[in-house]
Amino acid sequence: MTTRVACLGDSLTRAQFSVDYLDLLARLHPPGEVRPARFGVNGDFAYNLLQRLDTVAANPPDVITVLIGTNDARASLAGYPVEQAMKRKRLPARPSAGWFQECLEAVLARLRAETDATIGLLSLPVLGQRLDGPAAQASQAYSSLISEVAADSEVAYLPLHERQIEELRRTDPPPVPYKEATPAATIGVLVQHAVLRRSLDAIARGRGLVLTTDHIHQNSRGAALVAEVIDTGLLARSG
Repeated sequence: MTTRVACLGDSLTRAQFSVDYLDLLARLHPPGEVRPARFGVNGDFAYNLLQRLDTVAANPPDVITVLIGTNDARASLAGYPVEQAMKRKRLPARPSAGWFQECLEAVLARLRAETDATIGLLSLPVLGQRLDGPAAQASQAYSSLISEVAADSEVAYLPLHERQIEELRRTDPPPVPYKEATPAATIGVLVQHAVLRRSLDAIARGRGLVLTTDHIHQNSRGAALVAEVIDTGLLARSG
């Protein structure tokens, strides 16, 4: 029997700039047992995800995972181009923690009302790898909000942030300063990967990064942790 999994999210789920956690998730099971479907759009905020649930609701899967909020958390950091992001993503309001929580609650309310799927809400990957830095603290703060929303909405909470914190503490990585990923820098990674054929892991190693290629997008190690928390925390429940 095949379990159909709809994975909702942003560029981490789109997997143009990240290692594909959907592929890693499928590989944890015999061929055909788990069939992930991708619903990731680059740059999306929780508000954007809320606007594009029709496709998921129209053909409900067995399991739904939601990994959203990285861009909402980034928007809280000094140096993030908020005005450009609002224009590019057509946001009707300035990103904030409160608005993020409202949008996420609305996403889950609709998924619960219009599907019978088992739903799992992931906390955020760690931004950067300096755990005492503003970026990591922002991802932790938004992950705490996600935990609250999961509890209030009575859906499974999948502790990706906590798992990545454990991994970073275990490996004790170099304290590489967080640098916001500009569109040009992100395209640069894509060129290195797609044109120059450098692996995302090689790019990460060259920058001294353990879980990401650019403090945000996941390398193999980071993506494997996404697949792990989905598999252990959610698929076992739906089986």
